[in-house]
Amino acid sequence: MATYLASIYGTEKDKVNCSFYFKIGACRHGDRCSRKHVKPNFSQTILVPNVYHNPSHDQNCQLSKQEIQEDFDNIYEDFFVELAKYGEIEDMHVCDNIGDHLVGNIYARFKYEEDAGNAVESLNNRFYAGRPLWAELSPVTDFREACCRQYENSECTRGGLCNFMHLKSADRNLKRELFASQKNYQREKRREERHRDRSSHSSAAPEDPEAHSHRESSHHV
Repeated sequence: MATYLASIYGTEKDKVNCSFYFKIGACRHGDRCSRKHVKPNFSQTILVPNVYHNPSHDQNCQLSKQEIQEDFDNIYEDFFVELAKYGEIEDMHVCDNIGDHLVGNIYARFKYEEDAGNAVESLNNRFYAGRPLWAELSPVTDFREACCRQYENSECTRGGLCNFMHLKSADRNLKRELFASQKNYQREKRREERHRDRSSHSSAAPEDPEAHSHRESSHHV
């Protein structure tokens, strides 16, 4: 029985736990959902909801597609650079949905759970664009399961109200530069840590008694 329950955990067959929350870290029913939303105590992934608001969803928007993309790229870069301060980022995505539970959600997966936890703790004391941020650990582990496959093929009929992620893509060159810069920074950071460790080990090494005796003899000559 235990094996069976484990095999269906977080799937549509699970009558206790919400499969949507398990897959995308959000549910359109919110606290009214009839199934449990089990919030993780530890996770590599964090969620910062309701950050990005695509101007093109406003009927009165007069910005060009290029201006909208540039605005989004600036937001993507801002968050990536800020989150990278807490640790190495493996992946970062921004939702372009308009449903309340997904609108403007930013998901970031760190290499280490500890870094994700530190990011959540710090971001909950921060503001962005004049609005307070609210971050939490997310159960999302596989973004492929969380994303709308029909949207990727331009075939989703639900539009922005889809219950799966419609991801807004940042400029490819920008993403390449951000991840490359992060890789160089992490490499340099590890090099500095190794250098400090060697220096600390060297200064803490016990002195050779024979060398000490030799110096004293030389001093009295």
